[in-house]
Amino acid sequence: MADDDARVQPAGPEFSSRSTLPPENNAFFGPNGLRAGWRLLIAAAIFFILTRAVSFALARFTHTPPGRVFSAFTPRGVLTGEALAFGIYLATAWIMSGIEGRRFRDYGLGPSGAFAGGFWVSAAIGFGSISLLLASLHLAGVFHLGEQALGGAPALKDGALWALAFLFVGFLEEDLFRGYILFTLTTGIWFWPAAIVTSILFGAVHLGNTGESYVGAAAAGGIGFLFCILTRKTGNLWAAVGFHMAWDWGETYFYGVPDSGLVASGHLFTAKFAGPVWLTGGSVGPEGSWLCLILIVLLCVAAAFIPGKKYPNPDAIRDPRRRRAEPAPSLLPETPSRFSET
Repeated sequence: MADDDARVQPAGPEFSSRSTLPPENNAFFGPNGLRAGWRLLIAAAIFFILTRAVSFALARFTHTPPGRVFSAFTPRGVLTGEALAFGIYLATAWIMSGIEGRRFRDYGLGPSGAFAGGFWVSAAIGFGSISLLLASLHLAGVFHLGEQALGGAPALKDGALWALAFLFVGFLEEDLFRGYILFTLTTGIWFWPAAIVTSILFGAVHLGNTGESYVGAAAAGGIGFLFCILTRKTGNLWAAVGFHMAWDWGETYFYGVPDSGLVASGHLFTAKFAGPVWLTGGSVGPEGSWLCLILIVLLCVAAAFIPGKKYPNPDAIRDPRRRRAEPAPSLLPETPSRFSET
């Protein structure tokens, strides 16, 4: 009997370690750890505090009003503002990963797949998609490319600056809406409801742009849902970042049309629209056209046929504290004990 008792003693630490964990279901904790709503509130507070700190430092040491850095729609203004905001997001996500006990890459962006083939294929599709939309508007007789506004070194310089700026736009918006928020909501309400919520939020945020419309905001939300599908199918945010960057670059710099109601200086062509607002998009640009909504639906259907389901990692969803409390799998067959449940 003494030998039998010794054989079943290793089960003790499992029960004692689990007993130190909070109850699995209460107002604060669930099976996936601290509930999603509380984590989002904590992350929002951290992001707000860090943003205010950066704004104060800018005003204090550079004598630059924060609004000029974070909202100026020029290549340098967008690059500086989005890079600073992306840095704040990275710091916030890193802090949250420590609080939650998860890995930073669980939120969708890590070194794996960085600027790999999927990124560039998706970027080519993004530029091709905005080109197809504008070609359709041209065939409808409401869009004309116009004359080339830049050439030589200025064209290369502005093109490179806008590409870098929109790369950081992709980093910030994809990580913010399809990164931490999407992952955290997924732990609470599953992936597809979370994708719908974040897409609606993404579209609603665009209503703050000058010249935006409800159709344009709906298009932005639809593109956000497309990016959720790409993230689900590819396993990370790199394809979505590539598409986002190339779409915005083609729209703003290459063709020189309004981007969600915003018109930039320093673009390659001087495009012109003439026709009904429902077709041209009006002040919104091509994203306000009903043809854009049709294009987005087709892109979502095409993306749905990408094989596989790679995001999020199922192991990342579960409460990390409970994963650590579970005993490591044994290579030996289990030995029944008298303490086993019957």
